[in-house]
Amino acid sequence: MLLILLAVSLAVSAVGWKYFIYFFSLGYGYGVAALAVALLCLYGGTLTWSAVALCAMLILFGCRLGTYLLLREKRTAAYRKILYDPSLQKKKPVGVIITVWLFCAILYVLQVSPVAFRMDNAAKGVEVSELWAWIGAAVMLCGILLEAVSDAQKSAAKKRDPKRFVDTGLYRIVRCPNYLGEVVIWTGALLSGIGAGLAAWQWIIAIIGYIGIVYVMFSGARRLEIRQNEVYGNDPEYQKYAKSTPILIPLLPLYSVEKYKWLQA
Repeated sequence: MLLILLAVSLAVSAVGWKYFIYFFSLGYGYGVAALAVALLCLYGGTLTWSAVALCAMLILFGCRLGTYLLLREKRTAAYRKILYDPSLQKKKPVGVIITVWLFCAILYVLQVSPVAFRMDNAAKGVEVSELWAWIGAAVMLCGILLEAVSDAQKSAAKKRDPKRFVDTGLYRIVRCPNYLGEVVIWTGALLSGIGAGLAAWQWIIAIIGYIGIVYVMFSGARRLEIRQNEVYGNDPEYQKYAKSTPILIPLLPLYSVEKYKWLQA
């Protein structure tokens, strides 16, 4: 089952060979959606409504994210300039591209593995708890909504004032609410593995995937902080905002991750 999912993930994330950034954007969103479709096909004869709900959340997440990023590419001139710059493609050796491709494809499989293991175990006759599947799906839905609203609020704020940092709406709570949404989504996926008869090795795989995506989100928050410091660092309003608003996790007094150089992805 894992090998089939890996093949699907490799196939979809191969879009990154066209533009390197696609490994992390379109390959990510549509890759996760494709993995969920693959799971529905693999276990179509033993599906429960809770399993369908979990896969639906993965498809919703992946298609929304992939489509949002695709539309952003078409609408944002600065993003298109970065994307289509042929010099950026030439700077990446083939070995680096292959390594990133494999890393991304494997990570995406690890991320959905709690759902995959639940469905695989149920198909093998292992008794599974439906409650935790529904709890996981509900948490995932909350994360999807959080991410979608964050993206919409940022787009609206940038339309009003492209040169100002965003500190309205959900951005009053944390500086990276879209990344927080991702963390919530994959927390829900991990929770769905509870009560699903996962073996120790299955939990290890699932937890590695969860730690991996959380690491990526904090790395993204660090890159954003560095970029915003370069652009808004001399703005007293931004300095006040950055010192009083947690960067990723609400109520956690972590206001900066720039100094953590190991957060690079």
